[in-house]
Amino acid sequence: MEPITLSINDAAKALSLGRTSIYALIREGKLEAIKLGRRTLIKVESLHRLIEGASK
Repeated sequence: MEPITLSINDAAKALSLGRTSIYALIREGKLEAIKLGRRTLIKVESLHRLIEGASK
């Protein structure tokens, strides 16, 4: 079963980007994030949309 969310670090590794770039993508609205307590989690679905949009 694929996870629903990824940590900032895991999303950065998946995209081969740094943490700062991930936070910039969140601010720009290109990645969907949720706050769970003190953690910021990236929705895997939005990660897929970002990748698909970049390949077009």
